[in-house]
Amino acid sequence: MRRRVCLKVVIASLLLVSSARSAVPQSAKREARQAREKATEPEEGAAARGAASEQGEIGVVRSGNPTKPVLSLQTASSYSRFIDPVNGLTADDFVRYALAHNGELAAARQMIAEARGRLRQAGLRPNPMVESSYQRAVTGPDNNTMIGAELPLELGGRRKAREAEAQRELELREAEVADFERKLAAEVRMKYADTVAAARNLKFTEDLLTLTRDSHRLVQARVERGKSAPLDQNVVFVELNRVDAMRINFESKTESALFELRKIIGMPPAESLQLRGEFDNGRQPTTQSDAIRGALSSRPDLVVARAAETLAQAQIEQARVEGKVDASIFANYQRQNMGFGVRGFNDAGALAPVQGIFHYAAFGVRLTLPVRNQNEGNIEAAIAAAEGARKRREFNEIVVRNEVAAAYARLERARAALAVYRDNVRNQAQLNLNVVQQTYTLGQKSFLDYINEHRRFIDIETGYTDTLKEYFNSLIEIERAAGSPVPTA
Repeated sequence: MRRRVCLKVVIASLLLVSSARSAVPQSAKREARQAREKATEPEEGAAARGAASEQGEIGVVRSGNPTKPVLSLQTASSYSRFIDPVNGLTADDFVRYALAHNGELAAARQMIAEARGRLRQAGLRPNPMVESSYQRAVTGPDNNTMIGAELPLELGGRRKAREAEAQRELELREAEVADFERKLAAEVRMKYADTVAAARNLKFTEDLLTLTRDSHRLVQARVERGKSAPLDQNVVFVELNRVDAMRINFESKTESALFELRKIIGMPPAESLQLRGEFDNGRQPTTQSDAIRGALSSRPDLVVARAAETLAQAQIEQARVEGKVDASIFANYQRQNMGFGVRGFNDAGALAPVQGIFHYAAFGVRLTLPVRNQNEGNIEAAIAAAEGARKRREFNEIVVRNEVAAAYARLERARAALAVYRDNVRNQAQLNLNVVQQTYTLGQKSFLDYINEHRRFIDIETGYTDTLKEYFNSLIEIERAAGSPVPTA
């Protein structure tokens, strides 16, 4: 008889130790130690008390009045700190803020100003050159004064070619900034989606925490009335704290996502910020063929590739012009004062020094003849650069087609998954949880069945959040791939 009792106690302990060890009440341990100190009964009764002590050490309370674990403190909702459904900012609001405050974008816009300055400089005509000199004889009074000027002509369309190159560079910089804005808008929207998803999971876990506290109170009352095993109270206490830990984790993820959003839009950490809090999944994109046509015609990175190709062509033309004949005109005036160390008779018949002042005027053209250097190396380099720009443009067009197709395929998969969740998963999961809870209340299901269904419901809801975010991100990816215009202020 004693061996049979001990065997039953050992089997029961092994079955319960894996689920109840994390919820061991300290008071139960103290009662177990006190029970061992009072071992004065017969051998069979002592074995039974030893089994009770062992059960107490692993968290099982056999009496009708189990010890009450300390509940986690009721915490205020953190969801309202991040989400304001009325006055919160939408994804487009964040994009507008980023376009106005992002430091990297502001620096990129300065490249446009630089290109405008170079375009203005390219259109300016060359300055004339003025030359002046004075010569004096070392051993006599002879001297020579010269003043001259020279004006470059820029033959062969040099200034026009220079202006064309600067204009193409300006178009390239403008397209690069537009592409930066496109990528920035998509990244801001995805950071917004990360924050909204984390906040939605936070809201769900906060609501779930309240329901789990109610379940704990219900199970506690059932245990006190002897309608449920004391183990159920310990299990639901563990589940309660697990949900609370999930809440803390999602709160941390929401804060981190919000800081990432602040960083990318250029907002200081101390500035107040709240989101509207919903995924804008109602808008529908255009057809795939229209998106491909729009992307091929106006997507900023393709505009950049085409601008680089035209810039390379302009550089070829400029290199060829620089290898042609150029000329400049010049004119100078020279005053020469010279004489000899002898005397002669002047017009009046008197002796006078042989001394005279002579005036000279000169006009001419100075040519630069490209007989040894026709700029062949620069022309060759410009042609190679143009060929490289053409190949990059052709490859980018293929990339754009594939990105648009991939974005639409992603949208279709996300839409199908979202429909499955909405129609066949979430409602059924909620119904299953309600049924299992009712059957547990009626005593037809164990509490472990209820806890397992409860955890399955949590996984489904967090999975639904991921599906919502994936659908929202797929819409963003289509806008990014198709090169949709960014919102303006």
